Amino acid sequence: MAKNLAIAGITGAVGQEFLQILEQRDFPFKSLKMLASSRSAGKKITFKGVEYTVEEMTENSFSGIDIALFSAGGGRSKQFAPAAVKAGAVVVDNSSAFRMDPTVPLVVPEVNPEAIAAHKGIIANPNCSTIIANVPVWPLHKANPVKRMIVSTYQAVSGAGQAGMAELFEQTKELLDGKEPTCEKFKYQIGFNLFSHDSNIGPNGYNEEEMKMVNETHKIFSCPEMAITCTCVRVPVPRAHCESISLEFSESISPDEVRQILSAAPGVTVMDDRENNRFPMPIDATGQDDCFVGRIREDESVSGHRGINLWVVGDQIRKGAALNAVQIAEKLL
Repeated sequence: MAKNLAIAGITGAVGQEFLQILEQRDFPFKSLKMLASSRSAGKKITFKGVEYTVEEMTENSFSGIDIALFSAGGGRSKQFAPAAVKAGAVVVDNSSAFRMDPTVPLVVPEVNPEAIAAHKGIIANPNCSTIIANVPVWPLHKANPVKRMIVSTYQAVSGAGQAGMAELFEQTKELLDGKEPTCEKFKYQIGFNLFSHDSNIGPNGYNEEEMKMVNETHKIFSCPEMAITCTCVRVPVPRAHCESISLEFSESISPDEVRQILSAAPGVTVMDDRENNRFPMPIDATGQDDCFVGRIREDESVSGHRGINLWVVGDQIRKGAALNAVQIAEKLL
């Protein structure tokens, strides 16, 4: 059934991706309201042959709206999502504002779609790195429970939005021209460089991004006993995050079994060509819906043939954000 739809944060990287995905998937909507900050109000955006005027998001923006896709930042989600719910909309929120709220479902549709039914007006979209890890790890965990997961991420600048991508491009030009790089979005040079993820470090020495992956995976998998540790790094890649994932299983498992499980898993493409040393790269996943998996091999440091190493690549703006939210909205239909 077609719904009245609103997109909050329409002018951002994820907001623009929402439009592409809604069109590509032919999402049924009766009306569409495009919302942003006062800076963007009045801009014109053409979607499916119709010109829309961007409106400033206020608490009165959601009258008659059935589903609101939010990607406007945590502060604005906390400010405006309750008003949307009060007006009768279901909010699918892409920020971290509600993810760990025990009353809010945190959903990856390939993993826990049943959680959607418990919503009280808000459904949270997980962190991009969490989604990209969870899509391939979940079917393996179902087949053979994972006891421990070690993740190292190589995160594209798209995780910092359009400003992050623009800064990488600008710095690359500056450095090639022999100029000092302009650092505005990021504290440190990202062109021809990488650094520990640019989120706050907690008292335990982990940054916020690392703890999001730990806590969100526990919630999504309903498996608080799984041991998880992460190291998150920002790399000079425009789009698509990469993750090195080492898994310790409860029982023995072979690389062939892993390939077989992942080949049948929704949202996963196996790209594991050892003979030609051809494995997933960011340019493979950019613009694609699936998470790509390769380097599937036994972790020989784990006893009993219970360890597997994976290399996972996924489009951060797409499956890591906009697509996951649209898939949730499709389930709501």
